[in-house]
Amino acid sequence: MAALSGKVVQNVFIAQFYQQNRQFGTQYQRDSCVPYMRALPPFHGGKLAWTRNSSMQMRNLLKYQNGFVNRRTFYCDAASSATAIPSLDKVDFLKLQNGSDIRGVAVSGVEGEPVSLTEPVTEAIAAGFAAWLLDKKKVDASQKLRVSVGHDSRISAQKLQDAVSRGIASAGLDVVQYGLASTPAMFNSTLTEDEAILCPADGAIMITASHLPYNRNGFKFFTNDGGLGKNDIKDVLERAASIYSNFLAKGYSVKASESVKKVDYMAVYTSDLVKAVRKAAGNIEKPLEGFHIVVDAGNGAGGFFAAKVLEPLGAITSGSQFLEPDGMFPNHIPNPEDKAAMKAITQAVLDNKANLGIIFDTDVDRSAAVDSTGRELNRNRLIALMSAIVLEEHPGTTIVTDSVTSDGLTSFIEKKLGGKHHRFKRGYKNVIDEAIRLNSTGEESHLAIETSGHGALKENHWLDDGAYLMVKLLNKLASARASGKGVGSKVLTDLVEGLEEPAIAVELRLKINQNHPDLKGRSFREYGEAVLQHLGNSIASNSKLQKAPVNYEGVRVSGFGGWFLLRLSLHDPVLPLNIEAPSHEDAVKLGLEVAAAVKEFQALDTSALDKFVQP
Repeated sequence: MAALSGKVVQNVFIAQFYQQNRQFGTQYQRDSCVPYMRALPPFHGGKLAWTRNSSMQMRNLLKYQNGFVNRRTFYCDAASSATAIPSLDKVDFLKLQNGSDIRGVAVSGVEGEPVSLTEPVTEAIAAGFAAWLLDKKKVDASQKLRVSVGHDSRISAQKLQDAVSRGIASAGLDVVQYGLASTPAMFNSTLTEDEAILCPADGAIMITASHLPYNRNGFKFFTNDGGLGKNDIKDVLERAASIYSNFLAKGYSVKASESVKKVDYMAVYTSDLVKAVRKAAGNIEKPLEGFHIVVDAGNGAGGFFAAKVLEPLGAITSGSQFLEPDGMFPNHIPNPEDKAAMKAITQAVLDNKANLGIIFDTDVDRSAAVDSTGRELNRNRLIALMSAIVLEEHPGTTIVTDSVTSDGLTSFIEKKLGGKHHRFKRGYKNVIDEAIRLNSTGEESHLAIETSGHGALKENHWLDDGAYLMVKLLNKLASARASGKGVGSKVLTDLVEGLEEPAIAVELRLKINQNHPDLKGRSFREYGEAVLQHLGNSIASNSKLQKAPVNYEGVRVSGFGGWFLLRLSLHDPVLPLNIEAPSHEDAVKLGLEVAAAVKEFQALDTSALDKFVQP
């Protein structure tokens, strides 16, 4: 082991250890949500110091299956060395952009997925955000900005939080670490005004990759104006690339952050959620007393909702599951769109005879529910439910959704609820920005919501907050009981009565082979647009089909009692095809129309569609 002196033993060891030992017990530190593993070298100056005894400790590591690791990067002989300098590779920073987020690989060990979010890259991105923020705020030399930093339950969270903190501090800004937090809480920290908890923050960074696998991670950025947009993220990454080039030219070293403070902001955030429900029920202290509500956090950051929100309101939360943060996500993907995840919360509701089930994604900006009968309230049903609640409060308002919502939802919103359905593009930021734009033109909109479970309300600063979305449901339960108008989740289920739902709803992904000669030098995006143009032209001459008169994304067509939408993915070389129909036979007919129109595009992999339409 002496040969390892001064080198870094990378994350792969811990990731592989964890994968091989998923059954060992868990013990968590509340504020950092990172593993603590016994029998490891001690900390010195924030690094693990390697001693002569550490070789034996490492060999014995796999014997210890009752805890986790506190840091996943081990520094050998760190006690006698001020810093350990990792090797630096050239990085294409713009490839890390994922719309209005940054995403990358943070943990090695998965074949074909090299680490792209190294500590130097992360530090450069954080410094880039700091430079962007300084320009945006235009502060003078006497003012010192501060940035709040939080993370979800991923196993790379602590390492990246440290790197982010160094990057922010290197630009002369103060850093306030929240530890385990939700994405909505990070935005809220830029709005809260309370100097005792160092608020408001001038900017906020959430370290998360939503529902992606354990080896991924990423960043979301906020100011009091909301989340950064695509152009802002591009600007941050361009600044980061310049900062990183200095690392390459002058060398990179890990320096301790001196201006870092820690705050339990989640206590403030959850207290506000509790107050919102009490207010809706007429300031009753325990408006949910007697309600049995189970929560499934999927081992993400949403476990707080049971003990910190529901229980203070009087709810019974026994049977709640996967509340403890675990960045390997051993039970199911924390994703309200995932079938296994929805099956898990549905079973928990039925097994515990609960009134309601609530499920969150990893960073709590998405959510869904299940009623007492096991009926899922996600996707179109959740949009219908939220539309019903919002339109009671704001009659006639416009509901903005993404492009894959059903025709039945349009009919429900417009004919039954008396609202207006504005179907826009995929992407939660697209939907939110469109709602904001409509309001600026004089068209009132109070809800922007995606089928994915991202939902934002005007009353909540257009923040897509999964916990706040569920609070709106709890408000309805509490106020209905307080006014004697009903008890239990039937209050919610009754609100979506009359929503027409298709017998068949599928999404097929048609991939573009970027190496195929049929691209003829075009980008996958140009090729995909050519496919859509050709499909649109072929539909125009087909009397059995009708193109949607108003459409903002792809080609949407009605026919055979149903509809299909073929669009280009926001980020990937894929054309997703959504089909909804009253029967499998009708869905196949729609699929055959698409297959006939795109067959000449040889770089398009239609195998999923071909399989679907086979007799």
